[in-house]
Amino acid sequence: GQNVTFKHTVDVGSISFLILSGGLASGGSVVAIDNKIEQAMDLVKSHLMYAVREEVEVLKEQIKELVERNSLLERENALLKSLSNNDQLSQLSTQQANPSSTSQQQTVIAQPPQPTQPPQQPNVSSA
Repeated sequence: GQNVTFKHTVDVGSISFLILSGGLASGGSVVAIDNKIEQAMDLVKSHLMYAVREEVEVLKEQIKELVERNSLLERENALLKSLSNNDQLSQLSTQQANPSSTSQQQTVIAQPPQPTQPPQQPNVSSA
């Protein structure tokens, strides 16, 4: 489970004002107070629905990004498999079957050397 935090808050002062303003002005009528409570509950509900909708949009975007990343990694994996030989694949399968042996062995995949940049000269100014 993942904890979800909403970025929106409900203004309790507004709710209190809604409840008290009509109820006391109309002589303390129970019906008026009930109406104000219902209005306050509707306000809370609309705030929560807005916050949930916003959170759903964020999660949809995260899912989209994760699906794209997964697809990229699957293509990369397929490419690496196609470039490797059967001995390397069987060694990898053996390592996956025996996880304890992987701490003693390391498979090295050859990569082309990365171009190096010459070291930058420090900026020295005379005073």
